[in-house]
Amino acid sequence: MDILVCVKQVPDTTEVKIDPQTNTLIRQGVPSIVNPFDKNAVEAALQLKEKHGGKVVVISMGPPQAKDALKECLAMGADEAYLISDRAFGGADTLATSYTLAAGIRKLGSFDMIICGKQAIDGDTAQVGPEIAEYLDIPQVTYVAKVEVNEGVVRIEREHEEGYEVIETSLPVLLTVVKSINEPRFPTVKGTMKANRKEIPVITVNDVEVDPERLGLKGSPTQVRRIFTPPQRTQGEIIETDSARESVAILIQKLSEAKII
Repeated sequence: MDILVCVKQVPDTTEVKIDPQTNTLIRQGVPSIVNPFDKNAVEAALQLKEKHGGKVVVISMGPPQAKDALKECLAMGADEAYLISDRAFGGADTLATSYTLAAGIRKLGSFDMIICGKQAIDGDTAQVGPEIAEYLDIPQVTYVAKVEVNEGVVRIEREHEEGYEVIETSLPVLLTVVKSINEPRFPTVKGTMKANRKEIPVITVNDVEVDPERLGLKGSPTQVRRIFTPPQRTQGEIIETDSARESVAILIQKLSEAKII
């Protein structure tokens, strides 16, 4: 099986801060990581390769530093990696991003399966994977918690709030996976050394057949008006007395003073 995995380099959400004056993200000094759901996607692809053979190709759209994320995927065991990067792609929303990724995938050739993480932790839209499938005109299954392939038939357990749906489809297919599907492996020292030596080709706007009007900010109907930090709530007060009756009396007094009751 030839499997392609879409990955994204995202800011570490534990380190994200917002400038109170400009209401924009402070990116300086914020470390970047491979989107956690995408690591599950890479692991799912590697497990399928180990069982059925073939190769695993990873692709990412982003600035030049996104090569670091791709090298981590190579260190995990992926065979090839490609970066889609060009100033023309800057400012893209999910629609323009998926359009560009689909064009890049077409350039690389046909794949039996495309795997994406459920969503990216920076945007949380869960839109790019399904939109890629629409542009490529292939079936899609989202929120995948288990996948098996037997003689060209893909059997999937799809996670939802009340349990699982069991779905069967044919190849090619695009899947978006949840964290419960697996536990991603750690890159090995040997894999990391090999990944650092590997060349990662860059796909630019001149390498793909696209409509320039559908790229980047120009091709993005969704725009973020502003980002802001919610005002910090005052901490509550714990009433500690020797009896419940006394605590209730104090609570009622405080609520009355605050004109809540």
